[in-house]
Amino acid sequence: MLFLLAGSAALFGGTETARADFRVCNGTQNLVGVAIGYRAQEGWISEGWWQIPATSCATLIEGQLQSRFYYLYAEDAARGGRWAGNINMCVADNEFKIVGVNDCVARGYQRMEFKEYDTGRQGSWMVQLSDTPAPPASPTTVPNATPDSTEGTSQ
Repeated sequence: MLFLLAGSAALFGGTETARADFRVCNGTQNLVGVAIGYRAQEGWISEGWWQIPATSCATLIEGQLQSRFYYLYAEDAARGGRWAGNINMCVADNEFKIVGVNDCVARGYQRMEFKEYDTGRQGSWMVQLSDTPAPPASPTTVPNATPDSTEGTSQ
């Protein structure tokens, strides 16, 4: 089974200057496809696919994070593993940016279960994809429907 580890980018800072981004790092030995979801002015958005090679990172959102909550889905096609949660959002087979989370199949998309990340309005965030177990997360059944598009605080 595959697991996600998450944390503030400040925890992984080292000597590098902290960046204000949402980054995903692939700690596995396989290529991983990643999709992200978030609330924007036009509604719920899901977009992907970022192809992240083994032991490397990708920036999914550049700059200061504008939302508190972000949603992530990832899959390892070689091993058939998935990193998922329980928040339904739409995805497509190829590169996509989809507005709305309802009626995915009726609109020609697939419905996948994304994992919610509460960034606490931090300016940047990093998710580490790993094969090792992470502590269990508390379940969430629907995306947070309250407006969350105010600016995050810088690190």
